[in-house]
Amino acid sequence: MSNTGKKKKLMLLGGLRYLLPVIDAAHELGLHVITCDYLPDNIAHKYSDEYHNVSIIDKEAVLRLAQELQIDGIMSFAVDPGVVTAAYVQQEMGLPGCPYESVCILQDKARFRDFLREHGFNCPWSFGFSSMPEAMAAAPQFTYPAIVKPTDSAGSKGVSRVESQEELPAAIKEAFSKSLGGHIIIEEFIEKSGDSFGSDSFAIDGKLVFNGYYDQWFDQECPNPYTPGAEIWPANIPDNAGTGLDCELQRLITLLGIRTSIFNIEARVGTDGKAYIMEVSPRGGGNRLAEVIRMGTGVDLIANSVRAAMGMPTEGITQKGFDGSWAIIALHAEQDGVFDHLEISPELRAHVVEESLLVKPGDMVRAFRGANDVIGHLIIRYDSRDFPCTVLARIKGDARVILKQDTIQA
Repeated sequence: MSNTGKKKKLMLLGGLRYLLPVIDAAHELGLHVITCDYLPDNIAHKYSDEYHNVSIIDKEAVLRLAQELQIDGIMSFAVDPGVVTAAYVQQEMGLPGCPYESVCILQDKARFRDFLREHGFNCPWSFGFSSMPEAMAAAPQFTYPAIVKPTDSAGSKGVSRVESQEELPAAIKEAFSKSLGGHIIIEEFIEKSGDSFGSDSFAIDGKLVFNGYYDQWFDQECPNPYTPGAEIWPANIPDNAGTGLDCELQRLITLLGIRTSIFNIEARVGTDGKAYIMEVSPRGGGNRLAEVIRMGTGVDLIANSVRAAMGMPTEGITQKGFDGSWAIIALHAEQDGVFDHLEISPELRAHVVEESLLVKPGDMVRAFRGANDVIGHLIIRYDSRDFPCTVLARIKGDARVILKQDTIQA
């Protein structure tokens, strides 16, 4: 174990690549960084000061480790399975963070829907279940299309749209297979007007002070068309819907007693003209969202998330517009295979700010079924907001993942 001297200690749950900028920010603040999960080969452990092999969903084990190490703060940035554990440790050790019970509500899709409904938010009908027979017995109450998903998964894993009762058994089985706690939710599919959108947002002392709204693009030819294949900033949200959503998010934060935290939000405007909050999680989003926001606005949600977790004052968080239009493309394959190379058109290449691949030629890649199947990212910038029409509409020709002996478009 490293000799930390008088450095304060920050524990990060998980070890994925998304934690690397968090580790950098923590080191810049002079912190000793501890990572933990049950996968010692995860890349973040190579950059932290200390690693411990403990499952991040075992909150009692993480608490014992945190107490033993006498940590000063804990985060589960962009790592959804650890969010509840982080809040539990914060509560038990008196560390900065969101109220544990509020986090439990936000992280359980069935409880979250009940909370929204109880407090008068726009909300789809929904039912929670803990077994296949229980879910099928309720099937006559559903209208279609409907969405079936685990109550506790992220990255769109285990999510299916069903058009009829006959399609329910397979979708229910898939949702249960991806649920950590053995619970699923079946809910109304809200037909959207325009694009789905989301945000990495930030609240300080109970006030929502920053929203980085983005549109979501989905690859309809992938096995799971509900995992975003790209995010585009700024979002093209109708003014009245955006203003209403800001107010509803503030009301939600107030009701939950949340003070200072980053949030990842998913929302949509229905064909009924209403704004629906679909998901809210007190963590940074995956897919490098906060990094692109920092590039496009100069607002550093990553460093300020570290500051919040350590009880330090935040700095420089104000609502700012984007310098141009930005997008991050989640490179992926449409079927399982062996990666050969990535082809980028000259038109797109001229706007690439950053290209990163997580695989090399000869590596096996999986079809895009969830966020864990991403094989790399392209960050692009345009001067005009019209670029989604000219680039994302052609994305399958502009950025192509080539598999050996086959061509699969990204």
